[in-house]
Amino acid sequence: MRARLENAGVDAWLVRLFDAIDEGNMPAMMALCRRCEAAFGEALVDLVPSYTTLLVHYDPLRLTAAEARAKLAGLLEDLAAGEEPQGGEVKTLPVWYDPAVGPELARLQASTGLSLGEVIALHAGQEYRVFALGFAPGFAFMGSVDARLETPRLATPRPRVPAGSVALAGRQTSAYPRVSPGGWNLLGRTPARLFDLGREGLSLLSVGDRVRFTAITRREFERLGGDTAPVAPLAEVAS
Repeated sequence: MRARLENAGVDAWLVRLFDAIDEGNMPAMMALCRRCEAAFGEALVDLVPSYTTLLVHYDPLRLTAAEARAKLAGLLEDLAAGEEPQGGEVKTLPVWYDPAVGPELARLQASTGLSLGEVIALHAGQEYRVFALGFAPGFAFMGSVDARLETPRLATPRPRVPAGSVALAGRQTSAYPRVSPGGWNLLGRTPARLFDLGREGLSLLSVGDRVRFTAITRREFERLGGDTAPVAPLAEVAS
């Protein structure tokens, strides 16, 4: 692992740890986050990890750019790609998988030759790692989806995707925390509150968490407070 430090302004350094997306990157990424928290102390403003990089924001009134860079260089000296076991909390998200709220389920059936039950079982049948948060507050980029479900983003994004929509793009999956535009393939909907201003930390999911989706019935979805408003299929959106 050959990390590179890139200046990201008067109060930040970008640590480029890896060149390719890989689940095996996560232990080193999270280890570096913990090292930064300990080494920077009160001078640390924020850490923004992603698939391959870590953005380190610091207080320029407490540290100069050179001092911050020197700290990071020291933290990277003996950082090994596999130095720590996979950690993170395990979070379970209930999902109502149904064409009414997951209009791309039919598209996946057609492209894969799988039945509706098989598509759902493949998506809900494995554990996903949260690699990054971005796009919108609380939007977690997770991977990796079973290769049989790999599907490109929609050619024309929807102007409105309901909150809680569970979706995939390529071999990534996520759930929309709030109503927003979006071009991912919708598979279902979760009643979980993914972003809450009243919650400590705001986002239900954090980088490094492991996430499991579990299929529930419409009745259970409604009992948990889910919104059953349907989403138009892709053909109707494009027309």
